[in-house]
Amino acid sequence: MSRWDFGKWFGAIACAGAMLVGTGGAEVSATSLTPFRYEAQAQRHCPHDKVVWLDFRKGVYYRKGQKRYGQGFDGSFVCQNEARDSLYHRSLLGLR
Repeated sequence: MSRWDFGKWFGAIACAGAMLVGTGGAEVSATSLTPFRYEAQAQRHCPHDKVVWLDFRKGVYYRKGQKRYGQGFDGSFVCQNEARDSLYHRSLLGLR
């Protein structure tokens, strides 16, 4: 993606967001997704939730025990509820 394409994309998103805020009728809230490099960091962030490996490129998360948990360069450890609230879905690949 070139800088020009990114600028057009970002501008369109900002414009759409401004239109939503300007309407005042609908309430929009974004769930924050806090990625961590290490599993222990994520577990400290969400002590009462499960930690999952989120693959940003594929848009899925893997639970502990799945083959691709903690693998890959395009992912991070996150809290399962944050991943779900951010509309990522679980991978069924390698479930035991």
